[in-house]
Amino acid sequence: MTAANGRRKNRPGWRILRILGPGLITGASDDDPSGIGTYSQVGAQFGYGMSWVMLFSYPLMCAIQEISARIGRVTGSGIAGNIRRHYSPWLLYPIVALLLVANTINLGADLGAMGDVVRMLIGGPPHLYVIFFGIFCVLLQTYVQYARYVSILKWSTLSLFAYVGTALIVDVHWGEVARHTLIPSFSFNGDYITAIVAVMGTTISPYLFFWQSSQESEDQRVDPKAHALVSAPAQAPAALKRIRLDTYFGMGVSNLIALFIIITTAATSTRAASLISRPRPRRPRRCARSRGALRLSSSLLASSAPACSPFPCSRDLRPMPLAKRAAGRRALHANRSRPRPFTLPWRSRRRLAWG
Repeated sequence: MTAANGRRKNRPGWRILRILGPGLITGASDDDPSGIGTYSQVGAQFGYGMSWVMLFSYPLMCAIQEISARIGRVTGSGIAGNIRRHYSPWLLYPIVALLLVANTINLGADLGAMGDVVRMLIGGPPHLYVIFFGIFCVLLQTYVQYARYVSILKWSTLSLFAYVGTALIVDVHWGEVARHTLIPSFSFNGDYITAIVAVMGTTISPYLFFWQSSQESEDQRVDPKAHALVSAPAQAPAALKRIRLDTYFGMGVSNLIALFIIITTAATSTRAASLISRPRPRRPRRCARSRGALRLSSSLLASSAPACSPFPCSRDLRPMPLAKRAAGRRALHANRSRPRPFTLPWRSRRRLAWG
């Protein structure tokens, strides 16, 4: 049995699943209920004309998320921990406070959407469902082991492909989709510019930087064979290659799902507008509406799981032990007394110069 499991884990599919992790979960969390609402409004208002933004934002997402992941893997701490080490507290705490406010608002929007989905399915007070989901997420984060919880979040990303299946069964003009995706169409209309800012702000969110960096450091802590690359540079080529593949794939999935949400809402909104003045011969069957609502609602609930996952930066904000502080001061004074070549003022740049 052990040999069979070893052969199965050496297959290409299992190797890819082992590579995917923080990048995939971070990309899936970007398609949370608030992001889905933004993409749906953009698709319903501008049709396929906003599809090019997802292609434009993809390299930007990959670049900033890979940098964030490298910070966590190289130093063994998240972005908050590195700010605490290299900068003054007056810069650290305002940044973390702003991030806390943004995350609280985002979590409130996600939990509210989950409560509304359950109310649409079975009825009842949505505020009670919001409280239930909040307590349920806190219990999961408290009592489920980190590795198991990461596995749950990783498999829950499959629910996002329900939007791809929905786009494949509706009437979509794929020629127009390809033209608007590959050839940008820009307008100086205020609503159009506001929509671009909303999409870019939803796609490239600051909490995602902290998220992937912190998860890389957490994965390094739970793996006994992994060490921070500053102390184990021999692990750098394999680790940085994994980070690049994981980030590119995760951001690709995130933007692909967002693109299909825009396509689906654009196609259905256009069809609804064309049929709004036509009398319908009969009402759709209730069971068909229930099946459609159940599929979309289940996908929305499952896609909310990565967005409500733990934010692992509390370890980065813990005070450093006194002995470790004294050792750091002695090492700093020893390095200052040694002659060294000219370096850039920001000491942490040397640590990030890998690959």
